Amino acid sequence: MNVSSLRKFLFAGAVLSSAAFAPLASAQVYITEWMYNGNGTTGEYIEFTNLGNTAVDFSGWSFDDDSNNPRTVSLSAFGLVNPGESVILTEATAAEFRSVWNLSSTVKVIGSNITNLGRNDQINLYDGAGQLVDRLSYGDQNIPGSIRAQNISGNPLSLDVLGTNNALAWIFASVGDVYGSYVDLNNVDVGNPGTFALAPVPLPAAAWLLLSGVAGLAGFRRRA
Repeated sequence: MNVSSLRKFLFAGAVLSSAAFAPLASAQVYITEWMYNGNGTTGEYIEFTNLGNTAVDFSGWSFDDDSNNPRTVSLSAFGLVNPGESVILTEATAAEFRSVWNLSSTVKVIGSNITNLGRNDQINLYDGAGQLVDRLSYGDQNIPGSIRAQNISGNPLSLDVLGTNNALAWIFASVGDVYGSYVDLNNVDVGNPGTFALAPVPLPAAAWLLLSGVAGLAGFRRRA
């Protein structure tokens, strides 16, 4: 193989490997937990998680219930949400919520939400352009066989459930489950807010570069 051919091969290998291992460009933010009613200072809460490989700027993003109106409740205060990061919207104050669930100050919480959830309701997440990103229609009365997430949060059975708007595929949290659920400090509510145990661990940029390089070298050695 002459020098010119080798250069063309290495360039093609770099393009292919970077395409194979590059992070996804599109945002993949989902509803990953909710409790429509809680006791004490916990109140209700909704958890959103960035399951993509790139950070998402929540500027202009919003929440609404079954009135389906974008920009009803601003989520801009979440700022930049990193890959694998979960954020919380709650009717309690942010300080109260962190305290009763023993959460670190690094967990982003927007408190004092007054667009409250009902027993049979919807959770709607909108992006900065007002486009629907995710929706969960729930309610044990309207959807027989689905859970009633009162004092016990709801969690998806698997990653495949996310984004499907299928309330029948959500289950109750239970202490010590795969989601890391526990009883709050009021000793009344069970949940796992602030982290999503099923979220894949994102690779840092350096790791993507390393994998790309290794893939390129492996292809070169096989051809050689």
